[in-house]
Amino acid sequence: MVSIIISIIISFGVTAALGFVIIPWLRKLKFGQTILDIGPSWHKSKQGTPNMGGLMFIAGIIISVVITSLIAVFALNVNLETDDILNQQTHRDMVLIVGGLVLALGFGLVGFTDDFIKIKLKRNKGLTAKQKTLGQLVMTFGYILTLWLSHNTYWYIPFVGNVNFEKNIFTAIIFWVLSFFIVYGCVNSVNLTYGIDGLCSSVTVTVAVSFIIIGQMMAFSGLQIFAGALLGGVLGFLCWNWNPAKTFMGDTGSLFLGGMVVALGYLCKCPIILLPIGIVYVCETMSDIIQIGYFKLTHGKRVFKMAPIHHHFEMCGWKEKKICIVFSLVNLIGCAVGVAIMYYGVFGK
Repeated sequence: MVSIIISIIISFGVTAALGFVIIPWLRKLKFGQTILDIGPSWHKSKQGTPNMGGLMFIAGIIISVVITSLIAVFALNVNLETDDILNQQTHRDMVLIVGGLVLALGFGLVGFTDDFIKIKLKRNKGLTAKQKTLGQLVMTFGYILTLWLSHNTYWYIPFVGNVNFEKNIFTAIIFWVLSFFIVYGCVNSVNLTYGIDGLCSSVTVTVAVSFIIIGQMMAFSGLQIFAGALLGGVLGFLCWNWNPAKTFMGDTGSLFLGGMVVALGYLCKCPIILLPIGIVYVCETMSDIIQIGYFKLTHGKRVFKMAPIHHHFEMCGWKEKKICIVFSLVNLIGCAVGVAIMYYGVFGK
């Protein structure tokens, strides 16, 4: 418990404090947000707000994980690993922790490149769709390959049991296909939630809390420290990003957060639990898919006033703070369901 508190405090403190440095620096560099005409008209007032503020919590989270892990191991005598599914102590969990950070940083780098091109090089669309997809697929493949080579191929399947995907070629294919879908899909779902002040950060707060609880169930200090750092980082960022936002996280931050959320799913060895725990991410993605599909099928008609769905509620007159609160409460319900599934369906309590 002490290590969790330390993780949250360090991440929160570093992130919140960096706002006093990074935001003026971004203003000086003229890294301001460009508001496109396709968005709600009232978003024009946000023109020029410093973007790429996600650098704040990226630094806070990484510093927190590293420092807290060192304190936990050398001062608190905490074992960051947990017994794996075969009840054999291994270093697989450390691979998941380090690999998760690298994954998040990799996606954050893709987002940084996209933001830099948009803002500094004055190309509103940033990376082309093909370039962005290629960068994300490379990061996804590298992470899954790391999982495979380190034998992190055991999943908890709630109410079913433990599955080893290394049994044969068929299960191996399932592992790779599912993992590609989960990693790439989840990261981009989190990215879609970034669009109004405080939304992505506030929803991610509920996700981080749920994984801290799951880490407690598993007696997995590494997972708790990782989730604690995420919690502290997004809370620290909300000090600057809550409406009216003084900075935006940019794709730099949203893609990094997506990588962190994916890593948490694999750290608890049950990535499919991201479906209920990230229910708002799922709804944002589905609203976009439905909108695009219906638009093409009907040659111009729409289901929502605007997609992703948080913009629909904006167009209906909801204030940004209300959207953040309601969406976070909805995701909190999904998190409660996910934690309950893990409690009763995996650990048999």
